[in-house]
Amino acid sequence: MVLRRRKIKKSKAVRLNIAKNKLVPEEEALAPHSFVIHRGIVTKQLLHLTKDFRKVMEPFTASSLKVRKKNSVKDFVSVAGLLHVSHLCAFTCTERSQYLKLCRLPRGPTLTFRIHNYSLAGDVVSLQRKQLVFRKQFQHAPLVVLNGLSGEGQHLKLMSSMFQNLFPTINLTKVNLSTIRRCLLLNYDPVTRTIDFRHYAIKVVPAGVSKGVKKLLQNKIPNLSKFSDISEFMTKSGMLSDSEAEDDPKSHVTLPQKLASRGSQIAEKSAIRVMELGPRMTLQLIKVEDGLMDGEVLFHDVYKKTDEEKEAIRKKREARKKLKEKRKREQEMNKKRKEKEKEEHKLKSLEGMDRKRDQVMEEQQKRQPRKKLNKKMLETDVLMRKAVLESNDAARNSDDDDAEWYRKEVGEEPEKDLFDSHNERKRRFNGSSGNSWKKPKLDKQHSERYKKMLPGRNKNNDRKNSKTQGKFSNSRQSGKGSQQGRSNRGNRARK
Repeated sequence: MVLRRRKIKKSKAVRLNIAKNKLVPEEEALAPHSFVIHRGIVTKQLLHLTKDFRKVMEPFTASSLKVRKKNSVKDFVSVAGLLHVSHLCAFTCTERSQYLKLCRLPRGPTLTFRIHNYSLAGDVVSLQRKQLVFRKQFQHAPLVVLNGLSGEGQHLKLMSSMFQNLFPTINLTKVNLSTIRRCLLLNYDPVTRTIDFRHYAIKVVPAGVSKGVKKLLQNKIPNLSKFSDISEFMTKSGMLSDSEAEDDPKSHVTLPQKLASRGSQIAEKSAIRVMELGPRMTLQLIKVEDGLMDGEVLFHDVYKKTDEEKEAIRKKREARKKLKEKRKREQEMNKKRKEKEKEEHKLKSLEGMDRKRDQVMEEQQKRQPRKKLNKKMLETDVLMRKAVLESNDAARNSDDDDAEWYRKEVGEEPEKDLFDSHNERKRRFNGSSGNSWKKPKLDKQHSERYKKMLPGRNKNNDRKNSKTQGKFSNSRQSGKGSQQGRSNRGNRARK
């Protein structure tokens, strides 16, 4: 019998540490990463659009990023360098419209787009007859296709470079065609100045064959219940789908590599099919800023300003920047000055404490010259005495205030012991263990009642008790005599 060594399962913490310690490949580290967030109060539909946009940006994005109200843009900028994050996509909502801001971290520029209309990914997929959505599609970045963004204007060039840099570049000599499963299309309309944002899934199928042959090539079992022979299934016309009937010869390609999809072989013609995944958006560029959501406005679609106005704004911004730097320097200087004063005050207080301790030691040494003194005990004694004196002064002041208030309100002098709380006697520990019984402190009215309750303490009470006992005994005796008299009278009458 062969004994096999039992496999020891590693704990979750060990597995996570191993995963963290693994070196990130150079391609993934150099690839542009992104944060997709929403800022301010947004609608429920815009939250779903944010999640759908994260799907588009996968796998180089934080798909399960949780944003709190307290988080600011500085928080994301501070962690961007550690996580290799290069872009920030922020969705915002106002009373007029919804907006999308694309920012280059950490210093800008920032492009602000107005979202004219949009459709969520769930709505787009639910309208399709055949849905092509699976997890492996989002393991690789999509292929970016730009149309119409090569016109004149710095804002168009900036838009095209921003969209291209959102995703990693493709090396045509080393690319693996099996990794290209999605396509992102951005079409610019120069008339309306809007961008159509579309997201598709790419599928490669054999070209030039009927639907029945295609099913057999893809190892699918056909339904032959309506056919008497398989030849009818193979040769019957009208077996093409709507997309295949309108097949464009331009979509036919010769594959240079073997793909994972069935029926796609090397050096054979195949047709490319695209199926929309969503979301859909219609965007319009509104503003381009030089910094990160701030700075000089390089382009604005609504407001146009002259060179003089731009120069005045630039000077105003520079003056504000200089004032901010000046205040920052003053704040740092004040901070250093306060720390220095605090340190000096601390040293002075320590010197004063040492001086006070030496004085107390000298006084104690004069009183008891032979006794050895402990510096720590002397210091604590001084502090305790100081605290006791302060508490006594506070109690006296409070008593004086209470007595003064009583005189003003009542118009009479208060009783002697009414506000003298500092003259109360303190309990002293007698050294005996256990809780010894003590006589309670009572006023005049309660003390009289208390004395009456104790036997032998009041002579009048003892006399009253003796009189009542005598009356009670006499009544009993008189009762017995009356009964005897009645019995004697009855006997005489009988005789």
